[in-house]
Amino acid sequence: MKKYIFILCFCSFYNWSFSQQTVGLFLNDSLSYNGYTLFAPVSSRTTYLIDNCGYVINTWESAYRPGEVAYLLENGNLLRACHIGSNTFFGGGIGGRLEIHDWYNNLLWAYNYNSELYHQHHDLEYLPSGNILLIAWEYRTEAEAIDAGRNPSTVNIRLWPTQIIELQPVGADSANIVWEWHLWDHLIQDYDSSKENYGVVADHPELIDINYNSSIGGGPAGNADWVHANSVDYNPELDQIIINSRYFSEFWIIDHSTTTEEAAGHTAGNSGKGGDILYRWGNPRIYDRGESGDRTLFSQHDAHWITEGLPDAGKIMIYNNGTGRPDGNYSSVDIIEPPVDATGNYQLNPGEAYGPNNLYWTYKADPPNSFYSSFISGAQRLPNGNTLVCEGSKGRFFEVDMNGELHWEYLSPIVFGDPATQGQPISGQNSVFRTYRYALDYPAFEGRDLTPLEPIELEPLPSDCELFTSLNDIQIEKTANVYPNPVSSYLNVETYDQTNVRIAIYDVSGKALHESQYTSTSFQINTHTFPKGIYFIHFYNKNNTYLFVKKIVKM
Repeated sequence: MKKYIFILCFCSFYNWSFSQQTVGLFLNDSLSYNGYTLFAPVSSRTTYLIDNCGYVINTWESAYRPGEVAYLLENGNLLRACHIGSNTFFGGGIGGRLEIHDWYNNLLWAYNYNSELYHQHHDLEYLPSGNILLIAWEYRTEAEAIDAGRNPSTVNIRLWPTQIIELQPVGADSANIVWEWHLWDHLIQDYDSSKENYGVVADHPELIDINYNSSIGGGPAGNADWVHANSVDYNPELDQIIINSRYFSEFWIIDHSTTTEEAAGHTAGNSGKGGDILYRWGNPRIYDRGESGDRTLFSQHDAHWITEGLPDAGKIMIYNNGTGRPDGNYSSVDIIEPPVDATGNYQLNPGEAYGPNNLYWTYKADPPNSFYSSFISGAQRLPNGNTLVCEGSKGRFFEVDMNGELHWEYLSPIVFGDPATQGQPISGQNSVFRTYRYALDYPAFEGRDLTPLEPIELEPLPSDCELFTSLNDIQIEKTANVYPNPVSSYLNVETYDQTNVRIAIYDVSGKALHESQYTSTSFQINTHTFPKGIYFIHFYNKNNTYLFVKKIVKM
């Protein structure tokens, strides 16, 4: 019989220690999503996996600092980008090498994607096929840029447009390039009428204006790092790719169903548009279909689809860094619902910008400027509907619910590559590109030794954070989907494969308002008579074993 280990963590620190704490775990309450969190500190060669109490579960060592992302694969292997220097490319987020380590830190595969003409950076995406998508710069000379219609006054020796490469790992140190897409094949410009790609920018939202220049500049690379893509994501249901551009303050979606040859053109694939942009969002001024006031994204990172099976699946989540907002600098985590149909086509009215005009959901702090990372960072939707946020420049990870309430908070203790001593000032030198939380029953953990070790920080503070294991037969492999939230009349509950579950609903005072046994995997609860407020739904299995709790808001 299959067994699951549930870890219940109750954390609080002794009152005398508050003034001394500078790193590590600050909060973990019963409404956080229990799992294991992976992060690769920017200044370190070590990647860490911790539990919800901040105890180390596993580590991986590399000869290189990250460049930048790390993922834990379902087979227990770690996929990691590595920072390798270059004489040609030197922009922020530089990588150049990919590595796969097994659970025990044995290096299984390594491949360098860098030369004088191209260089991987920032992000990777592991595909269902086992192939790997990567972002890379490619080198274009000043002459090539001008020949493509770039205004000569905005070119300084070189230009680094974006390419997306799909690699098939081979052996221990090789790879086949099985698909590629180049931004250079999808340009428009209205500067030089003698060039082939001359046209009206507003008439071609499927193309990129080669003469768009961001006011935030190109960082250490000057304006050579013209686009500064910083994340890539894949949607297997649509067979599409999302590419995020920090300096354009928008993201793009392209078709992956094409061949490499078709991706260079404009008329193939499921979309019939080749490698042209299918959808773009965040800053319509770039394609001349909006003004500065229509801009929503500001130097953002980590644009990605919320994956199937999670609350709000199919919507797009973005870490909106918020540099240059009209109302001041602050970060937010934003979700939009793209105007896409079941076949992957995106609605666009003639002469208008792509919708939506409003955010589906957003999180920002109170006051807003108390949550701000001007660079790196990311966010992840969790199975219980909460959102895990990486405030990257501060090395701060925290989890909030749909109402923005905090349920888990951790500050990375890795400073200048080494663990800090608890109480040591960190001065912002503990940045982390992105974090990921993995469920307790994630396949990577099957058969692994998950015994918690010590916290990462040196001289950790005493706490009453305890780990309790239970070998009860838990038959729900996923948490339930509860919607809409907030709710006004009827609450829908989906329990996936669980066909016998008991539900108990309590208000904030602990008073029970509803309790019933359900034998279906999908049912409704009438909340008409519930007063407006916050409620907690407790789930139990057929053996009356407590499973988890979800919070809802009655409007």
